[in-house]
Amino acid sequence: MFFILPKLSPRSAFGVVILFVFALLSTNVTAQTKKPAVKPAVKPVTKAKTTAKTTAKTPAKSNSAVSKKETAKSKTQTKNSKPTKAELAAAAEKKRIEAERTAVAKRAAEAKRQAALAEQRRREQAAREARERQMAFERGLKSETRENIANDNTEGEDLEVRKAAINALGNHAGTVVVMEPDTGKVLTIVNQEWAIRRGFKPCSTIKLVTGVAGLNEKIINDAGALQNKRFSMNLDDALAHSNNSYFQVAGSDIGNERLISYARALGLGEKTGINAPDESAGKLPYRNNNARIYSHGDDFEVTALQLGVMVSAVSNGGKIVVPQIPVARSEKASFQGFMRSETSIPNPTLQRVLPGMIGAVNYGTARRAADDSMNIAGKTGSCIGQGSWLGLFASVAPVVNPKYAVIVITRGQDERGKYASAIAGKIYQSLKYRIHDSKEFSNKLPLALKPQQKIDARTSQKLDTSAGDDADEGDTAKPPPAKNPAVKVVTHQKKDIFEPVVIEVNREPTRPRIVQVKPNQK
Repeated sequence: MFFILPKLSPRSAFGVVILFVFALLSTNVTAQTKKPAVKPAVKPVTKAKTTAKTTAKTPAKSNSAVSKKETAKSKTQTKNSKPTKAELAAAAEKKRIEAERTAVAKRAAEAKRQAALAEQRRREQAAREARERQMAFERGLKSETRENIANDNTEGEDLEVRKAAINALGNHAGTVVVMEPDTGKVLTIVNQEWAIRRGFKPCSTIKLVTGVAGLNEKIINDAGALQNKRFSMNLDDALAHSNNSYFQVAGSDIGNERLISYARALGLGEKTGINAPDESAGKLPYRNNNARIYSHGDDFEVTALQLGVMVSAVSNGGKIVVPQIPVARSEKASFQGFMRSETSIPNPTLQRVLPGMIGAVNYGTARRAADDSMNIAGKTGSCIGQGSWLGLFASVAPVVNPKYAVIVITRGQDERGKYASAIAGKIYQSLKYRIHDSKEFSNKLPLALKPQQKIDARTSQKLDTSAGDDADEGDTAKPPPAKNPAVKVVTHQKKDIFEPVVIEVNREPTRPRIVQVKPNQK
């Protein structure tokens, strides 16, 4: 070892040498006095243990190194995973598209909901307008009826019968004719405009013509069964329940031309000859071969007066009377009546439809007119014609020596033949005392005229494959008790917004005297 000493003074250099020598001597003495240390016995360390120790220490180092590496890597990845502007733009575009789709879907759903609400409002508005039109139409019918009745010429009419007819008609829009079946004497015509000058579809009242034609042509036998046809119903029940299928089957064998000839023979299709102006001749279904002409009266038009003449002929032995209003006092006192012709149809054939008409009143579609003490025979009709529902009832009473023929035709959405029969029933009730006081009255029904009921209304409906909305309806109303005057007869009276019609009878003679050539009386 070499030392480079700085320049010292002789005294200082001597001091440094003395210190150096002293330091060497101190080191040597210490080394000699120090005893050698006893080394403990050291077992040989195997390679495996050394390896184990090395291994044991290594994971700590390696784990920490790995964690550091992973941290560094994650930092690098985090640093490297930061989205680029393109990615951010793509993500924003995706969100925009999804938001736009959601908005479009919401708008579509809202539009659909609004469309459904609009459609619902449109339908409700259409329904309201239809109801308003219907109500206006109904009001128009009733208003027309009131005006017509107010303008009726009452000269020569039986004012008591007229009052009974007006009260029975009540708030219904319609017309009533009451006449004598044997003479044609008109007792009253309520709403003369409709009864004389207006033709209506006859609906199921035409079945009387089909029945008479079928009997006379031997298509219906004396027992009322369809000849050579399998149909589980007789004529009595077919008339009583107004079964369409029965008369369509019979009519298909009768044919259009022959049916029209029988209709004319019974007074349809031509003027009755009443002493009143502007009478309608009605209409017949020429060249119409639809089966409904035999059951529903399609393409027919009849007046209430013509129906009165027809049911009178059925009950009076075939006389086609001329309805006449007795104007002069002499005519009222000794009215003998006029007969236009006498049909060539045999009386037994005409009489054969009467049991079915009696059945209609006793257990069929006209039960609301029932009164066992009066022997009423009638036929209902219910169908759509002349722009509205029609309710008809053509009847005579009593069946033996008939005194009255009552014809009712009503119009309106709720009108049906069963309600028209109820109106006629009220009229008969009002005139009941007249019938019972008659010397010719007999409430005993001959056996030949009693209906042979075999089926009920429900069975008839099952057999009626042609039944529908445009058809006569069955009536489940119980007939009122006939012989107990203490029991009040309750019939159908439709509630209406109009007050009952009150008409003051004009007793001043205003009808012009019409001179006609009277046919020869037979």
